[in-house]
Amino acid sequence: MFLYIDISAVSYVIPLVAGIAVAVGAWLAIHFRRAKSKISKKLGIDENAGKEVEDDVVISDEPDEETEGTEATEATETVADDVTDQPKE
Repeated sequence: MFLYIDISAVSYVIPLVAGIAVAVGAWLAIHFRRAKSKISKKLGIDENAGKEVEDDVVISDEPDEETEGTEATEATETVADDVTDQPKE
């Protein structure tokens, strides 16, 4: 006895199998991280022990209170004046 599988049935099965694979992979990743975290805590292993932390870089057009009246603010104003002084075409 032969079993006939229609093409339209296969088009439902493929996304179903792919969805199950993604769900199982996500479930495994979540539980692996939880287990790793618990084991690291019990053994006293710090994941961030050898990492260097860099300071945040904030770029702003507004002058800080610390730099008001300094050369940096004056240079910015000079550049802004030079740009506005250019003739328009």
